[in-house]
Amino acid sequence: MTGTPLRVGLVGYGLAGSVFHAPLIAATQGLALGTVVTSDPERQAQARAAYPDVRVAASADELWARAGELDLIVVASPNKTHVPLATAALEAGLPVVVDKPVAGTAAQARALSELAEKRGLLLSVFQNRRWDNDFLTLRRLIADGELGEVYRFESRFERWRPQLKGGWRESGDPAEIGGLLYDLGSHVVDQALVLFGPVTSVYAETDVRREGARTDDDTFLALTHASGVRSHLYVSATTAQLGPRFRVLGSKAGYVKHGLDPQEAALREGSRPGVSGEWGAEPEELWGRLGAGESPVTGGGTPVRTLPGDYPAYYAAVARALLSDGPNPVTALEAAAALDILEAARRSAAEKVTVTL
Repeated sequence: MTGTPLRVGLVGYGLAGSVFHAPLIAATQGLALGTVVTSDPERQAQARAAYPDVRVAASADELWARAGELDLIVVASPNKTHVPLATAALEAGLPVVVDKPVAGTAAQARALSELAEKRGLLLSVFQNRRWDNDFLTLRRLIADGELGEVYRFESRFERWRPQLKGGWRESGDPAEIGGLLYDLGSHVVDQALVLFGPVTSVYAETDVRREGARTDDDTFLALTHASGVRSHLYVSATTAQLGPRFRVLGSKAGYVKHGLDPQEAALREGSRPGVSGEWGAEPEELWGRLGAGESPVTGGGTPVRTLPGDYPAYYAAVARALLSDGPNPVTALEAAAALDILEAARRSAAEKVTVTL
């Protein structure tokens, strides 16, 4: 891509904005981080230190007042603000990227999609875990027929965080859209849909385990796909012994992969794509194993090289969508389909029923 880069306004400079979005935007050819919106003086100082040429604003209203100076808005603020901020950006005539979950309900996500279509603007959802190293590897194994017909997909996004961290993510207020179901659940459900397609039924268990917690911190979902695959998805902050990230069982073989993609840890530590060595790569000892009738725990199966993770691919695709009519990497309608499942899971857990979609 050549020419003047697109000017990006980033709303929010907490974990999502500072660790994920700002570094990835800055590393993307065709994009330039122009403005960061945060009302927190400490975060304003951090943004200026990290990006000396960036303009800092205290309110998103400053963006709408000078919409003609910007080409893309990225919403990385708390979940409850996603819909109003995305709506304001679209009404100001600006394309939008929204962090997940794009909204609290599937109906809200579809309404945003309709508004974007009416305005002729891009509305994309940041589902970075589609570019995790293990997920990219699993997609290739399935496409190459290495597993045969997949029967069961087990996906775990587990942590050991027995102490509460506080903040809106752990708030019991439904308006905050907190809890693990909508946080990590947004990732594991999206991955299951990408791999195995539409879901026909949902069963879920959500628990509040930690003392003082006000929203779910230990959740399980069982999905039945129209294809016949069954997905078992676990998200937890209370897992003292972590299970495999993926265990995928098929008619020919199974694939087991432990450990999390290294990109988040690298970004947190200050590493940057294009600057810090081979981005997204992991050592051989962490590769998953492929085999049948063997235990990967005892060294069974064949090691499978993990493809490098590629979070930068998301914003590269956004830039292509805006500059050369490339496809939207993650649509709001795809996000709405995932929200259908999250809403069904919440109902299933509350009523102790299996919900048919």
